[in-house]
Amino acid sequence: MDEQFWQARWAENQIGFHQRETNPYLERYWPQLQLPAGCQVLVPLCGKTLDMLWLAGQGHRVLGVELAERAVEDFFAEQGLESEVSQHGNLRRYRAGAIEILQGDFFAVTAADVADCRALYDRAALIALPQGMRDDYVAHLERILPSPCDGLLVTLDYEQARLDGPPFSVSEAEVRKHLEAGWEVEMLERCDVLEKNWKFASRGLDSLHEPVFRLRRR
Repeated sequence: MDEQFWQARWAENQIGFHQRETNPYLERYWPQLQLPAGCQVLVPLCGKTLDMLWLAGQGHRVLGVELAERAVEDFFAEQGLESEVSQHGNLRRYRAGAIEILQGDFFAVTAADVADCRALYDRAALIALPQGMRDDYVAHLERILPSPCDGLLVTLDYEQARLDGPPFSVSEAEVRKHLEAGWEVEMLERCDVLEKNWKFASRGLDSLHEPVFRLRRR
């Protein structure tokens, strides 16, 4: 998807992908990663997710990356946070307490930017990208993330031929194809969520699952 697509979605408030509560898989499985207090967590394509607040509440420093300026400004405004804003190369840096968001192209993020990140949380990045861009996304993560690094990944799995994305279907097999060269991949849960997602059901899908994966960088 190009930049104009996502900028338009935010400008027109077409953000059905935004969850109004903390993701339940994050609450359920994040403690299993047993990360040290204070470590920084990378949240790619973060939007204005409340998951960043939850992670900060667990004692983490959070580094989000988001293309749409509207999403970043809405996040801090809606949470009543006064952010410090500065230019950071081709990106803009917003910071308030333990939460920092780099606004701009994810592919402009460098290894130096994420040098302190020892964890990755991806609920909305991989499934937001079409097939061709997923390879580029994973390759960029490999280039910039330090090792060791642990992560939690949530995807969607449905019959892609019956529905255009985003969000796109990314099955367990595809996750393993993309990631197993550089990460240990463990499926933690695969939950049937069709009944909870009427928009998908109303568009003719027979099944919709959310696979949840624990990742460990090799």
